[in-house]
Amino acid sequence: METDMTPSFWDAETRFWLDGTTSYVTNMASEALMVFPPPTGILSGEAILESLKDAPRWDEVEFHDRKETRVGDTMVLAYRATGHRGKDRPYVALCSSTYARQAGSWKLVAHQQCPQG
Repeated sequence: METDMTPSFWDAETRFWLDGTTSYVTNMASEALMVFPPPTGILSGEAILESLKDAPRWDEVEFHDRKETRVGDTMVLAYRATGHRGKDRPYVALCSSTYARQAGSWKLVAHQQCPQG
């Protein structure tokens, strides 16, 4: 991920939704925390990767109402996501992701999803 260009954060965010564990291994901090709706709940570190092994990925994702703020070596993205998978009903959630610069590269350190209707 590029170090100072905002679009690369949105590209990385898209990859997390669409790609498998490779994106997480490459772009996620080992100490990351994630909060998902039940039954998944709160996950950290290796448990995040483990939960993705057999999970179906999204075919397409759209981000709306995108907001971002950067404070020093921290970037926070907030958005409304609409995920599409096969013929299933679209999944809509308010999301936030926090990235931190570690040893010169940006890593995802936190992600949360709040499903909407």
